[in-house]
Amino acid sequence: QVRLVESGGGLVQAGGSLRLSCAASGIIFSINAMGWYRQAPGKQRELVADITVGSTTNYSDSVKGRFTISRDNAKNTVYLQMNSLKLEDTAVYYCNGGLQRPGNYWGQGTQVTVSS
Repeated sequence: QVRLVESGGGLVQAGGSLRLSCAASGIIFSINAMGWYRQAPGKQRELVADITVGSTTNYSDSVKGRFTISRDNAKNTVYLQMNSLKLEDTAVYYCNGGLQRPGNYWGQGTQVTVSS
């Protein structure tokens, strides 16, 4: 079965940058779209950005112009470059993949904390 593993989270000052990675392994033929979702304490999980195998992208309005999603199909990896980070970006970020948006497969999450 499919496994999604995130990495790259951490602590960063407001205005700084982080790059998240998500590597997919296992039986991955069913992965069409991959994306990033996030969940802050007390809030529901929300879309950050996603990307199809054809590189069509979709972004939440809150991150447009600051975050960039990309994928390396040969490496079965999706990335999220996060620039100009804000306090409100603090959340656990989850990789997602599957045939739909959101897909059926989720990573374990990686913590992103933005400090002042």
